[in-house]
Amino acid sequence: MGQRIHFVVDPQGWCCMGLIILVWLYNTVFIPKVILFPHYEEGNISVVAVLCYYFCSLFCIGSLLRASVADPGKLPENPKIPIAEQEYWELCNKCNMMRPKRSHHCSRCGHCVRRMDHHCPWINNCVGEDNHWLFLQLCFYTQILSSYTLILDFCHYYYFLPLKKENWDVFIFRHELALLRISAFMGLIILGGISRLFYTQLMSIFTDTTSIEKMSNCCEDISRPRKPWQQTFSEVFGTHWKILWFIPFRQRQPLRVPYHFANHV
Repeated sequence: MGQRIHFVVDPQGWCCMGLIILVWLYNTVFIPKVILFPHYEEGNISVVAVLCYYFCSLFCIGSLLRASVADPGKLPENPKIPIAEQEYWELCNKCNMMRPKRSHHCSRCGHCVRRMDHHCPWINNCVGEDNHWLFLQLCFYTQILSSYTLILDFCHYYYFLPLKKENWDVFIFRHELALLRISAFMGLIILGGISRLFYTQLMSIFTDTTSIEKMSNCCEDISRPRKPWQQTFSEVFGTHWKILWFIPFRQRQPLRVPYHFANHV
C-alpha cells in the first residue's frame, strides 16, 4: 500500500509474532463458534454484534501484519542531504552513516531508523517514523478486541439465555468451559499489557518524545517549543483527518516537520 517492505530475520521475533497470531486465531475461530453464532441463531444477539467482532478482528490483524512488514524509516546507505538541512544531520558512531537528528541505531536490525521509538519483538520490527501509526492502531484494536472478547465471555454465562445443546457431541461444545476460560485468561493478560503500552505511547506523542529519548534523558522541555497535540498526532498518522487515524488499510503521507522542532539524540 505504497510502503516499502521491511523484513527482519530474527527467530525470536518470529516466535513472538507467531504467538500473537495464534492468540488471534484462537479467539477469531472459537469465540464466534461458541458464543456469537449460537446466540445469533437463537436470537440472543443481533448481526451487528457479529459484524463488529469481525471488523475489530480484521483491523487488529491488518495493523499487526502491516506494522511488522512496513519500513519503519530505514535510512539509505548514501542519503542525499539538502544543503539547507546539513546542520540537522549527524554521524552515527555505530554504522558510520549520516542520519537526521532524532534517529537511532537499532542493534537488532543493524541500521539506523528515523525517529525510532523502540524495537518491538511482538511485531518483529522497529517502531519508527513510518510505522509508528500502525503500531498505535495495533495497540488500540488489540484492546478493543480483548475487551470485546471478555465481555462476550462474561455475558455468555451471566447474561445471555442458556443455549440449546443440540451440538453437545461437537468437541468445542463438550469443552466449552475450558475453551472460554483459556480465552478469558488470554484476554486479561493481553489487555493488561497492551493498555499500559498504549498509555505510554500516547504520552510519548503528547510530549513529542520517543521511548529512547525518555530513557536517555536528553529531551528537556526547554529544548524545543511545545507543539499542540493535534499536530503531533497528525505528524505520526500522516494526515490531519482524524477519522483516517483509525484506518490501517491506507497509505501514509508524511507531513513536513520543521527542523527547529528537532531534538538531538
